Amino acid sequence: MTIRHCRDDEQPVVLEIINSAASAYRGVIPGDCWHEPYMALDEFQREVRAGVTFWGYDIDRALVGVMLEHLRRLSGRHMLVGTWAAAAWAVRFYRRHGFELVPEQRKASLLETYWAVPARQIEASVVLENPALEAVEI
Repeated sequence: MTIRHCRDDEQPVVLEIINSAASAYRGVIPGDCWHEPYMALDEFQREVRAGVTFWGYDIDRALVGVMLEHLRRLSGRHMLVGTWAAAAWAVRFYRRHGFELVPEQRKASLLETYWAVPARQIEASVVLENPALEAVEI
């Protein structure tokens, strides 16, 4: 088992992992927000060009997942996570890993600042943060 930065030639595998994991949202998120594939190749490529990088979980030289906890250990920086409000298991997962829900009145501003998502997705999403902003010294 290895945790490592994903290579450019692995982008199709990373996208496949993302879309496979996103299948858990089918039937949970608003129907008008679900589409197949969940993340299209052009959307994925825009995210990568914008600076999104991926760390992967590798077993026997095969990429099998992408990371959260490893990234938290690499950086002491404030982190934000956006997910669907109806995906209670996802919210519980992030809370179990030390993230806290941001107040509803800050959600839209954060989503508009750090994500390129449509207004309908903003309505149906939540944002979690770690560490809490009160704990970050500016």
